[in-house]
Amino acid sequence: MSFERVRIKHGTDEWLAFRNTGIGGSDAAAVLGENPWKTNVELWEEKTGKSVAKSANNSEAVTYGLAAEKYLARLFALDFPEYTLSLVKNEVFVRDNFMFASLDAMLRDSLGRRGVLEIKTANIFSSMSRERWSNRIPQNYYIQLIHYLLVTEFDFAVLKAQLKSSQDGGVYLQTKHYFVDAHDPQVIADIEALRVAEQQFWNDVKTNMRPALILARI
Repeated sequence: MSFERVRIKHGTDEWLAFRNTGIGGSDAAAVLGENPWKTNVELWEEKTGKSVAKSANNSEAVTYGLAAEKYLARLFALDFPEYTLSLVKNEVFVRDNFMFASLDAMLRDSLGRRGVLEIKTANIFSSMSRERWSNRIPQNYYIQLIHYLLVTEFDFAVLKAQLKSSQDGGVYLQTKHYFVDAHDPQVIADIEALRVAEQQFWNDVKTNMRPALILARI
């Protein structure tokens, strides 16, 4: 097993400082220029201490997502009893001293294969935002999943997404599940490409070399 597990309480000042000592799952998409809210250069400025990351922990959407996480994980266990589920609390998986994974839960299937469960909640305000989830994982969340597979070397990852929208004066909830097989040839290639990109990015951080801006795809 190539990763280590570090005990640290999420949401504390210690946790916020720890995040800047490496690349986490929520950082991975920015490394590749696929984060809708942050460029790779902005991430580099945060990791080198040239700027301070904006905290979203007090936003209504984040507060809701954190509160719903454990309930949605338990629903997954009820809907998919073929998996054994273990919640992960106040623990970080670390690979190569700079790749981090803060998992929502770990899974094990009937064959003994290990997996990652990631929980997402999203507010759907337009047809465009709904399209992001149509028959595919949004690219930034797919990258987060393969980052977790890179760190843990687990066999698969599952994304459980609750999409929330208003309809006819009420609340409409739609649940989607996306499965990623770490042994799929395309996923293997994607994991390797991410590993190379993260290694280069972290070298840029350590050498204080500003990376070229990666423009988001239109």
